[in-house]
Amino acid sequence: MKLTELNPQLRSTYRFIPNTPVNSRFTRGLVRAGTGRLKPPAPPEGVSVETVDFADSPGIHIFTPTGGGDGAALLYIHGGGMVIGTPVQDYQLAFDVVRELGITVVLAAYRLAPEHPFPIPVDDCARAWAYLVDHAAERDIDLGRLAIGGQSAGGGLAAMLAQRLHDEGGPQPVAQWLFCPMLDDRTAANRQLDQVKNRLWNNKSNRSGWRAFLNVEPGGATAPAGSVPARRTNLTGLPAAWIGTGTVELFYGEDVAYARALTAAGVDVTLDEVPGAPHAFESLAGKTQLAIDYVAHARKWLAIQLGSTYTSLPRQPSQK
Repeated sequence: MKLTELNPQLRSTYRFIPNTPVNSRFTRGLVRAGTGRLKPPAPPEGVSVETVDFADSPGIHIFTPTGGGDGAALLYIHGGGMVIGTPVQDYQLAFDVVRELGITVVLAAYRLAPEHPFPIPVDDCARAWAYLVDHAAERDIDLGRLAIGGQSAGGGLAAMLAQRLHDEGGPQPVAQWLFCPMLDDRTAANRQLDQVKNRLWNNKSNRSGWRAFLNVEPGGATAPAGSVPARRTNLTGLPAAWIGTGTVELFYGEDVAYARALTAAGVDVTLDEVPGAPHAFESLAGKTQLAIDYVAHARKWLAIQLGSTYTSLPRQPSQK
């Protein structure tokens, strides 16, 4: 993909960003080692952070406004193609959401594929959700004001979790907050997309990620029930969804298709398409005006769904 195909505000950021190498145990190990050294940043004034460890699955990171939240909460799931990533990479997002919306944010950790294929990552996210529900009363959280979100693979896991919770019953999220979600293994099976050379996350990496997660070659005639959000045929009754995607993003086609399928099923959907934006631009080019406006729109939508008040933090756009 040529640099000129990107939005002008994003070209300087993506000029030197390589595609994430996850196609072998060695390269995954290198990336995991790097992310494993990430140190959580200190919380800003007005935000408290705690971690809760589980005996049978990875723990969670809980962010609350000092003095307590407004009763709403967001469970957010990190990205990484199902094979890399850590909740620490979303600390700044959690800080900002807590400060802007006044809600509780829970970052879920999950075990990674291929060592831990489906359904283990979704099970881990469900465990985080169960903790949030089980401890809602003691944390002054309203079970009618919960949302699930995530970015990339985390967005895909959030969509899977929303579908699972719908089928199981019990307390339901009122919103799905999905940034460039990884929703359809059939994209990975389309070898023609290998030639596109999408920035940051290309289809070869995508195929590796889905293969690791499903433990079979992606794009087959069937997939394990609940493992691929876009393959679900009955989407009726799922929570309202915000889906954000760039038009030069590998997942653009599947994200738009899922938004349309949800809409056809009667789900309230907001689809935010950003011209010339590649994968995860809101994270990598967060200081651009393009990303600032995009994230502000997303957080305003989330605030409306949760019945919270949105108060924008001052941000200085990049001068590039």
